[in-house]
Amino acid sequence: MTTAADPPTGRRLTARGARTRANIVSAAADLMYVQGVEATTIDDVLTASGASKSQLYHHFDSKDALVRAVVEQVGERVIEREREALGKVSTLRGLRRWRDALVRSNALRHGAYGCALGSLASEVADHDALARQSLSRLFAEWQDLLAGALSRLQDGGALPPEASTDGLATGLMAAVQGGYLLAQTAQDVAPMATSIDMALAHIESLTAG
Repeated sequence: MTTAADPPTGRRLTARGARTRANIVSAAADLMYVQGVEATTIDDVLTASGASKSQLYHHFDSKDALVRAVVEQVGERVIEREREALGKVSTLRGLRRWRDALVRSNALRHGAYGCALGSLASEVADHDALARQSLSRLFAEWQDLLAGALSRLQDGGALPPEASTDGLATGLMAAVQGGYLLAQTAQDVAPMATSIDMALAHIESLTAG
């Protein structure tokens, strides 16, 4: 994964250069989350980051290149958050706590703006093959974290041996992303809570089999 100290060009950045690049990407990520990728201009990013046009184009040869860096940064944040939240989940109660944290966080914005990673996917996946590949990898990593938590439930006897943890993780991920979208359009987190609850209810029903 590309980092601020290891840009796509392969050249090593100075500490100052790395800070400048990181500031540009962070500013772009914040703007694109609220305004959208299409509506965010290079001039917007320059104003928000305090960088000059020459500095920006020193690190990114196009807006597409900047968007790809935003995908990587946002992805790192989301995966780190989910790794911390799901890494030790091994019970149904733990899975419910994970659900509660996601819903509470989104409720702070009344559902506005949706999932940071999902919002990027909806805008760029059909138009930039490289960005789509990165997004696909990041969603797969998130889904693997869910599957890992479900596998630990299975190891502890909370799920039957024949249950497909990969399949359940796919369904749970779909419920999360669909829930984010419904909450965004309703400006209300309730649909997200209901969507994830239905997926968890299905998982919990398997324990009674």
